Amino acid sequence: MKKRTTIYDIANALDVTVSTVSRALSNFPGISDATKKAVIEMAAKLDYRPNKLASALKSGKTYIIGVIVPSIQAHFFASIIHSIEDELKESGYSIIVYQSSESVAKEIKGVSTLLEAQVDGIMASLALETEDVSHFKEVVNQNKPLILFDRIDDTLKVPTVTLNDFKAGFMAATHLIERGYKKIAFVTTSHKIKIFSERLEGYKQALKLHSLPVIEEDIILGGLSIKDGRFGISKLLRNENRPDAIIAGDDFTALGIVKKLKEVGLAPPIIGVMGFANEVFSPYVTPSLSTVDQHPNQMGKECAKLFLDMIRQLNPYDKINTIVIEPTIVDRQSTGTYL
Repeated sequence: MKKRTTIYDIANALDVTVSTVSRALSNFPGISDATKKAVIEMAAKLDYRPNKLASALKSGKTYIIGVIVPSIQAHFFASIIHSIEDELKESGYSIIVYQSSESVAKEIKGVSTLLEAQVDGIMASLALETEDVSHFKEVVNQNKPLILFDRIDDTLKVPTVTLNDFKAGFMAATHLIERGYKKIAFVTTSHKIKIFSERLEGYKQALKLHSLPVIEEDIILGGLSIKDGRFGISKLLRNENRPDAIIAGDDFTALGIVKKLKEVGLAPPIIGVMGFANEVFSPYVTPSLSTVDQHPNQMGKECAKLFLDMIRQLNPYDKINTIVIEPTIVDRQSTGTYL
């Protein structure tokens, strides 16, 4: 195995002191441009790579942020990750992504693993299984920035970035009502995550405002997946008075609903279908899927800005900001005017 080049090797090659090499590589004032140039050229020639662990031990910073998401398969979370990374790179930060796969056990392991890796902070969106968030308190106890986004828990007094989820549910139902649908069902998760309960409440409020009944048998609580979408719509179609439109908890669930409706000859917009998240596949399925855009790029940028604000404070929790992003309806073929 090739020996790793150190600053001692560069110093020996140039016949200068180790401190001179260290200061030149750190762009320290008082080192001449000629010396800096010689050190940088020799470092490149010897394939020198800084020992980040040693630097971290010295400075107390690793310039690495941990990001925990339920799934990297979802375009929504992938877009947030990309946006966080893009926003922080100018400040010298890199990210480590940990996927919980909707498991609270994996989420707990993720927090522990990232703290052991000495990350400078953690950003997280909760797994569907998560009801007790006490494992995140260790991040706060270590005085490291913790930011929750999208799926949050109000018992943790930390900065958050969320969608206006009540409004999102209200807008989704209102969009269908304005298209002429009268009996609107909701297929979503049974897990106790705030964003999903708020969307459901928004949906109910829209129905009440338009003098439409809230029918409990039209609210299907289960999981969020293509399979769950198929199960949910199959159950609704067995009702004597079936719905004429369905709001799904996310676009994957909506896709399952659309697939099943096509199989039974009720393809949207015969029965309208509305999703959440504006996933990358949503414009390309047939019929194209109407959905609620949650603006993941903006969400990622706001997370990065909150982190940079927190590290500028003496105590990262001196000021706790709450950012709420407004949803947008993306109108496509699956909610065409109902006849």
